[in-house]
Amino acid sequence: MESPSPAARIGAEFLGTFWLVFAGCGAAVLAGVVLTPDKVPVGIGYLGVALAFGLTVLTMAFAVGHVSGGHFNPAVTIGLAVAKRIEWKWVPTYIVTQVVAGTVAGAILLVIANGKQGFSAVDSGFASNGYGDRSPGGYSLLACAVVEIVLTAFFLYVILGATDDRAPKGFAPIAIGLSLTLIHLVGIPVTNTSVNPARSLGVAWFAGGAALGQVWLFIVAPIVGAAIAGVSYAAITGARVGEEVDLGVANNP
Repeated sequence: MESPSPAARIGAEFLGTFWLVFAGCGAAVLAGVVLTPDKVPVGIGYLGVALAFGLTVLTMAFAVGHVSGGHFNPAVTIGLAVAKRIEWKWVPTYIVTQVVAGTVAGAILLVIANGKQGFSAVDSGFASNGYGDRSPGGYSLLACAVVEIVLTAFFLYVILGATDDRAPKGFAPIAIGLSLTLIHLVGIPVTNTSVNPARSLGVAWFAGGAALGQVWLFIVAPIVGAAIAGVSYAAITGARVGEEVDLGVANNP
């Protein structure tokens, strides 16, 4: 089978990352907290937002994972490169595409959110990530760093395991999407859940100086977690090493 062209890979990563940021953060911004005129809460809450993020990855991994590997996340790309599931030459292209796609998604979401009178991306937080007084539960910098590293590492373990040639074929997107849902159920109260620098940057640009001042953590911690998983997966599971695979999810069609 002919390998996807560079343009096709870029297009697939753009679509997937855009959908993740637009639909995941959109669920949080537009539907997370909703009150009827009688002040009855009808929003989707943390559970709904967690499901939204999981469904974005599940749907787009099925839709375009066979084209680009279905990363949609700079940390995933780096983790897979460390694990030799994608060639390092693709890493800069993937990361730039993911960050641009996340930013475009954040900009379009802002246009929609501003359609409601009184909305403020800065005052609402605009689904941005944070620690200390910007953490939903007031968690410390250390707590937020640890949770992001651990959650991202386990996200990569799931991705690497579900796409291992020894795993059942065709189920990887389901496992990966459900794992991201679980990750958000744990992480939303702590950091609003990043595990994805493109997701964090995509909305932080529009959430004000405080959000941008803390976004460094949500770039560094996910990459550290992903690298830990990429380095250790083969040793833990006995996977074959030294056999570089060109795609991630598409390694296990």
